[in-house]
Amino acid sequence: MTTTAAVLFDVDGTLVDTAYFHTLAWWEALRQYDRTIPAARAHRAVGMGADQLLDHLLGAGRDNGEDEAITAAHDALYARFWPAVQPLPHAAELLRACADRDWRVVLASSASERELTVLRRALDADDVITAATSSADVEATKPAPDLVRAALERAGTGPEHAVFVGDTVWDVTAANRARVACIAVESGGFAAQELLGAGAAEVHRDTGELLADLDRSLLARPPG
Repeated sequence: MTTTAAVLFDVDGTLVDTAYFHTLAWWEALRQYDRTIPAARAHRAVGMGADQLLDHLLGAGRDNGEDEAITAAHDALYARFWPAVQPLPHAAELLRACADRDWRVVLASSASERELTVLRRALDADDVITAATSSADVEATKPAPDLVRAALERAGTGPEHAVFVGDTVWDVTAANRARVACIAVESGGFAAQELLGAGAAEVHRDTGELLADLDRSLLARPPG
């Protein structure tokens, strides 16, 4: 019996160069509602969904009556960057190389369906993508493990037969909580030491470097 092996890819900051677009959009959305924070703090929270990010930045015990409006402002501000969205180095080639090695390729994203369409168009690798998650598939976003588990379900496999690839400590934490080995890339702005400290099995500069190192990575061959 053949075991299905899957590689689960975070999209924002991992495959597509959007991490700093999200940073600017969250910083400006918060400023519009008189919650001015340093942009560096906003960046450090990118990778969480809005449900986790606002609590992380503003405190869980606050009045959250404006959370929905702040999130809507972020979404509108972020959408202004959509025409400029670009894939990270050799991202599509990496997905195709994984598929050629008999990995099932799944996008593990908490983006809205509309946003995910934009990201997939920029990535231009639908021919090798087996499945994808979106915000509709989870109640709690990273660092909760729900998204990783939803991606495993879409892949039709278990955690022991999967590898997650992400760019933030929140990705690494979510993968670890779902008992999935995690490869990290630094393209989201987190340093290798931080990603390894969070539990990443290996760290690469970006998708291009991971592709070049594929034969020496966890993605060299699917687990048997």
